[in-house]
Amino acid sequence: MTNLDFAGLIKQDREERKHQHFSGTLLDYLAIVKDNPKVAMLAHQRMHELLNDRGVKAVSGEDDPRLKRLYGNEVIKKYTFFKDEFYGIDKSIMKIMRYFHSAAMRGEEARQVLYLVGPVGAGKSSLMEALKKALEMAHPMYVIKDCPMREEPLHLIPKHLRPNFEKMLGVKIEGDLCPVCRWRLKHEYKGEFENVPVTTTEFSVRSRKGVGVVPPVDPNNQDTSVLSGSVDISKMDMYPEDDPRVLSLNGAFNVGNRGIVEFIEVFKNDVEYLHTMITATQEKSIPSPGKGSMIYFDGIILAHSNEAEWNRFKSDHTNEAILDRIVKVEVPYCLELDEEVKIYRKMLSNSAFNAHIAPHTVEMASMFAILSRLASSAKVDPFTKLKIYNGEEIVEKGSTKKVDINELREEAAREGMTGISTRFIMKALDTALSDSEHNCINPITVLDTLIKAVKEMVINEDDKKRYLGFLQDTLKKEYNKLLEKEVTRAFIYGYQEQAESLFNNYLDHSEAFVNSAKIKDKSTGEELECDVKFLQSIEEQIGITGTAALGFRQDVTAYMFSLLRSGGKIDYKSYEPLKEAIEKKLTVSVKELSRVITKARVRDGEQDGKFNAMVEEMKRNGYCDHCCNVVLKYAANNLWRD
Repeated sequence: MTNLDFAGLIKQDREERKHQHFSGTLLDYLAIVKDNPKVAMLAHQRMHELLNDRGVKAVSGEDDPRLKRLYGNEVIKKYTFFKDEFYGIDKSIMKIMRYFHSAAMRGEEARQVLYLVGPVGAGKSSLMEALKKALEMAHPMYVIKDCPMREEPLHLIPKHLRPNFEKMLGVKIEGDLCPVCRWRLKHEYKGEFENVPVTTTEFSVRSRKGVGVVPPVDPNNQDTSVLSGSVDISKMDMYPEDDPRVLSLNGAFNVGNRGIVEFIEVFKNDVEYLHTMITATQEKSIPSPGKGSMIYFDGIILAHSNEAEWNRFKSDHTNEAILDRIVKVEVPYCLELDEEVKIYRKMLSNSAFNAHIAPHTVEMASMFAILSRLASSAKVDPFTKLKIYNGEEIVEKGSTKKVDINELREEAAREGMTGISTRFIMKALDTALSDSEHNCINPITVLDTLIKAVKEMVINEDDKKRYLGFLQDTLKKEYNKLLEKEVTRAFIYGYQEQAESLFNNYLDHSEAFVNSAKIKDKSTGEELECDVKFLQSIEEQIGITGTAALGFRQDVTAYMFSLLRSGGKIDYKSYEPLKEAIEKKLTVSVKELSRVITKARVRDGEQDGKFNAMVEEMKRNGYCDHCCNVVLKYAANNLWRD
């Protein structure tokens, strides 16, 4: 089938759906359960398998030095289902999966509400949407035909026969018929439960099949029929008020039976409105509208809210009954720079913006977001803490600085629950993209946009001052360092000949020094003494001085001879420490030239060639003509001032 064969694609999908559809009786369904007992699984087990079956990878510090710095010996599980949508909240996802695993095993969590709490824009609603999306991708489930609760057909089996059926089928039968199906079994099928029709149905958010959603309700207009249905008044003159046929079981718990019931901003509702949640969790039953009996409920109850609402709710001791039925999972802001960057790249890729984004643009915005979320520490400055939380090694004065990441986390237990939200950063990026006249944004424009946005924020002055300090001081200094390295590296690319010349000279003088010999001038044939000062000028670039210099020269000479013998190519990049020393040596001399070139209004032919070579290298590294021009002007005005 070709990519443009629309008719074929539609036909294939329709055939597959026909194959999935089932229509039969309870006896037919029993044969299916006998072959595959999992078709009768409860809601939590279904969700656990949907999430787990996509794959899970356990990673530890033994596999990755960065993870070792972040988590020590702790094993982190990464679930494929969440991999491409959620970043930096692996521990929260692990807690969610732990809840579903325990609930799938019919542990106490099967009778608990999964409650997500965290700051705005941390991903709570997105996690809920992901769970609902998982359910919509599930295979169709078997239900009693025309049942308003879409309930499990095994509920038709009388309780006195269930032990025998459980042994024969290898399943545990839990639950009871809803009032409507009980009436139909008695009056329409004369108690012959084996002949009751069974069919399949899919999960759908839009069609309200297996997914019930409860938004916040006006306290002055709360109606529990939103949760558990109502009595159809139009049928009251046709049937007695206790007749199940007058019931309209279309509340969120009826709809979400065998699936999900989601409470949005759950604690904005009055407590009385949440009483249905208590019986739905502990007793696994919900009240019937009117005078009917309690109705069995098998479903996942999800809830979420912001931390302020959670704190207000839990401070009232009269809410203990609900609090005791909640599994709380905190969803903080991401605190890992690399993961935060992935969030914005994903969101930008999902948008219709097609502008060029200069290197370090998203990274600088991400750094600001994380700096705002970090708690102050007496052990390290905020930017060092950002690097530690990103799993980076902290090197000071040539040696690795040891900082215990667990100590930093322990002294700031609520870290990640406050600060700048993901939405705030994305709005700033959107603003910068919308305002761009050249269809290109860079770190300079984004930092300026963030500064304006922070100044307009309605927050306390201390936080505003701290945020502006990050943008105008900390991040500006960091960007200057990054840009200086990038520009000078681009210059060095145009100085390949000089780098090779320095390298060859170093090798000649180093070999002469090690062998206590003289150097023969290739032009005149004159024998010259080894230039020790030249060797030292290279070596001191990487901190090699004194007696260490002899060992370094011996190592370089031995390495190069070894490389020659094995047929390898020798150039200034062959030996990493020497390459670094040569580049640093060139950088020192290039800074002055780069200052002149970037500021010069009129360049001579040689300078123009060097400048153009640098620009081409920067373009190879991800810059466009416009952002090259912007950042080079910025570099000239900020990096190499007189």
